[in-house]
Amino acid sequence: MSSQNLSSVFIVLFAVLLCQTGVDSQLQVGFYTSSCNVAEFIVKEEVRKGVIGNRGVAAGLVRLHFHDCFVRGCDASVLIDSTSSNTAEKDAPANNPSLRGFEVIDNAKARLESICKGVVSCADIVAFAARDSVELTGGLGYDVPAGRRDGRVSVASDTFTNLPPPTANVNQLTQLFSNKGFTQDEMVTLSGAHTIGRSHCSSFSNRLYNFNATTKQDPSLDPRYAEQLKQQCPQGNTNPNLVVAMNPFSPFTTDVSYYADILANRGLFTSDQTLITNSATANQVNQNARNPFLWNNKFAAAMVKMGRLGVLTGNDGEIRAKCRVFN
Repeated sequence: MSSQNLSSVFIVLFAVLLCQTGVDSQLQVGFYTSSCNVAEFIVKEEVRKGVIGNRGVAAGLVRLHFHDCFVRGCDASVLIDSTSSNTAEKDAPANNPSLRGFEVIDNAKARLESICKGVVSCADIVAFAARDSVELTGGLGYDVPAGRRDGRVSVASDTFTNLPPPTANVNQLTQLFSNKGFTQDEMVTLSGAHTIGRSHCSSFSNRLYNFNATTKQDPSLDPRYAEQLKQQCPQGNTNPNLVVAMNPFSPFTTDVSYYADILANRGLFTSDQTLITNSATANQVNQNARNPFLWNNKFAAAMVKMGRLGVLTGNDGEIRAKCRVFN
């Protein structure tokens, strides 16, 4: 190959590399240092207030970030209110009535708009709030690269194929996370977010009363745990607000007891318990259960990676004045 052709190849490869790393280079730790240096402090203060008022809000804010990023990327589309002509993401069955923490985002945004008008995006506030929630519940804090901009589209139907249902098996979970660029190990790691929070009975009641045509109760579920769940979620119950803790022993602490529960057949969702039906993911569950330091570090890294999904930067999107409505 001639030196001229070789140079052309290198130029093309360099251009491809720039395209692949362009988004990452525009997200920066300390993005608001010059434009609004109190941004992260204000968000953390509002998250702390929210958690003091309701300890479960922390789990809600972590889930809010996840459900935002997995649908159209981390663009705050999950915050948009529905209108008479459009059902937005937040009102999709996967999000309503289970998502919460919106008021924390609203409060942080209102304060930021009063001192740094039009500077801090709602998407970045959601990412900061998730990190703060992990830290405030005992998890490992991590730096959040920022510079996301807010999207201009929010449609409920976009959630249907992008969010993992609680009934998913390990192969379905692996494929869904792979579609977003995650390894199987990262899928198991991020599943550990279920160490905090709660679930509506409807998300797992089939495991108690209607598992399949031949078995009413899921045989992989610890019988004593199943009886406890049946007391909390009686058969035929129609109360849509009835909830149980995802991890009954430490529902407000980010720790590895989620994995210990799975090993004891106390994973609440099918999508939790399924992680020990595959030899590779079962090994990861065991490893995480035994090594909290390892899992905390892997979880922090996976959250940063998730926060880069499909982000809008530069002149794309907008900086909303209010997180619930487009400008």
